[in-house]
Amino acid sequence: MYTNTQQQMSVLPAVAPIVRTEQLPVILPVFANAEEEKKPSNLPFIEANTKEVSMDNLKSDCIIPVFSKDNEVTISHQSFIDTIYEAAKTVFPHEEISNPVVRVSHIVKGRIPEAIHKPVSQLLESDKTIYYERMMFCIEIPSIFQDIDGCRLNLTIGGVRAYNEQNLYSKKSPEKFKIFIGFKNMVCCNLCVSTDGYKSSLRVMDTVSMLNTAIELFRGYDMMSHLSILSAYRSCQLTESQFAQFIGKCRMYQYLPSSERKQLPEMLITDTQIGLVAKSYYEDEDFGCGNNPSISMWNVYNLLTGANKSSYIDNFLDRAENAGILTTGLCRALHGDPEYGWFLR
Repeated sequence: MYTNTQQQMSVLPAVAPIVRTEQLPVILPVFANAEEEKKPSNLPFIEANTKEVSMDNLKSDCIIPVFSKDNEVTISHQSFIDTIYEAAKTVFPHEEISNPVVRVSHIVKGRIPEAIHKPVSQLLESDKTIYYERMMFCIEIPSIFQDIDGCRLNLTIGGVRAYNEQNLYSKKSPEKFKIFIGFKNMVCCNLCVSTDGYKSSLRVMDTVSMLNTAIELFRGYDMMSHLSILSAYRSCQLTESQFAQFIGKCRMYQYLPSSERKQLPEMLITDTQIGLVAKSYYEDEDFGCGNNPSISMWNVYNLLTGANKSSYIDNFLDRAENAGILTTGLCRALHGDPEYGWFLR
């Protein structure tokens, strides 16, 4: 599996310089007017069984779980979001930073002690307690953007917290989070996540350590290299036959004997999501094949990241990163590299 940026870019051309509105002349992407350019998309960055909630809802309506053995409090969702927002302001002090967009799933319900013996039909809203087992948020930095093939990509940071990955029945221990920095495609709100902009297992005891790690990740992210790779996908094309071969091999991948699958690069997208990719090849107005049966790898990448929206929160970022690795691998396979050749032959 290729993770080295220089190896990834060896067959991919360079991209035009990123637009930074306060430092370079602004090259506006293809929008009808400036007001429309600023208008946020209503599409969610993740779907599955999630819903959008406000920061006020997290702060006022949700309890904070504790470690049951010592009653030590966990880092709350809102503290996590506030910390990453502070890291963004530290690393990008002169940029426009949007308010967090938060989506949650897997509600955990409870009752206050006074309502323990009440029948369900008699419960008041004040008798109930809730918290969300899984939470994901995104914070856009719209003053840093790039246009690729008519799609505006805004720099975006965010993170995931999933209590199901934490043993809350023990004493307090390092808590697990996932954080990323990448780009959001404003046409479809698909997230573009790269390996050097993603920390899949951030384990910390407090928000101070979290802040320091987030700042380090954001400063170490090579956005120019990431954009170069994304832009270069446009010059790689799959024929209809090659795309069909790729879809078929992905369906087969799920059922390969483990000994054979270990010899191949990792592919995390599910069988159901592969079906969505195949359907979108014909039906997606923005990234489908249209009247031309061949399809660019930029469109294939967006079909993969679009299908990933059906993932649960705790798997979303891993699959988003894998979609980029897989797409780059297929580009390399088209240029004769054997690493991902299995998916196309």
